[in-house]
Amino acid sequence: MIERPRCLPGLSLLAWSVAVLMWGPAANITAADFKDPTAKPEATEKGLGFAQHADRLTITAAGRPLAEFVFDDPLIRRPYVANVRLKSQRQVTRRHPPVEGKDATDHADMHPGIWLAFGDISGHDFWRNQGRIEHLRFVQPPAIDNGIVRFTTESRFVGKEGEALGRMLNRLTARESTSGWRLTWETTLSADSGELVLGDQEEMGFGARVATEMTQKNGGVIRNSEGQQTANATWGQPAAWCDYSGVVDGVPCGVTLMSGPVNFRRSWWHNRDYGVFVANPFGRAAMKQGERSRIVVKAGEPLTLLFAAAFHEGTAHSPAAEYDAFVQSLQTAPEK
Repeated sequence: MIERPRCLPGLSLLAWSVAVLMWGPAANITAADFKDPTAKPEATEKGLGFAQHADRLTITAAGRPLAEFVFDDPLIRRPYVANVRLKSQRQVTRRHPPVEGKDATDHADMHPGIWLAFGDISGHDFWRNQGRIEHLRFVQPPAIDNGIVRFTTESRFVGKEGEALGRMLNRLTARESTSGWRLTWETTLSADSGELVLGDQEEMGFGARVATEMTQKNGGVIRNSEGQQTANATWGQPAAWCDYSGVVDGVPCGVTLMSGPVNFRRSWWHNRDYGVFVANPFGRAAMKQGERSRIVVKAGEPLTLLFAAAFHEGTAHSPAAEYDAFVQSLQTAPEK
């Protein structure tokens, strides 16, 4: 059965309307509009900053790195966020590249940290690096607004034989939160001509690979918005959020992934005890939740998806409260 994307009812319509009004049309900005990429990091006394490089953007706090948004990598052929830290510099995603003897080293070129990828778009694989999500430009260059970092990039889907299939507009926001900081990743997928068909796989959606010491195998805990716990119990289940937490350098730390209320349906979750977890609104049959899904994006009818990741330390973090704050921000201010 061919499915067409739709908005969820109620809050999602409100949140979607706010997002559309606040984003507005994309600007046409090229590399010439950037500041000198060798400049010192932009920073503010409070809030987050950034530093620009030829192949990546480093998100900072007080000049110290929090994460790297990598948009040009010959091995991992899609944009991703790597080496995510907290202000304490405790790292909550697996080191990238993994360090032998300290990290599990599997899937090094598929699980770099935080990513949005698709194992099947019109028969092409943009998860396992067979196709390429090629960076084209910064539509909106990185900027700081009240300690919040915002930027927008445009990429294109290029098939294994070099064929252009469509575009991916990525709007990212990094901001402080109560127990750490939050990254919001909104993407709009559009077909160049004809249509994009998003298939049904486990490897579709917004994913994270947590630090090896935080994995369930090493004593970490996975829980979701429905009150389920462990990788097995949460695998394949629909949920608004999942949290993967453990201990880093003696301190409780974790990552909460959130599926936005504006998405066309809730996400099922591909969660594993070795540290990967993925919010997946596409893999209905793969997640054993019904008939095979086939989402069609026609030319001129783009599909927008919204996800977020909260990075936290200490014992005060509440994934439910973090999700509520994320949703509330959609009604009061742009998450970008």
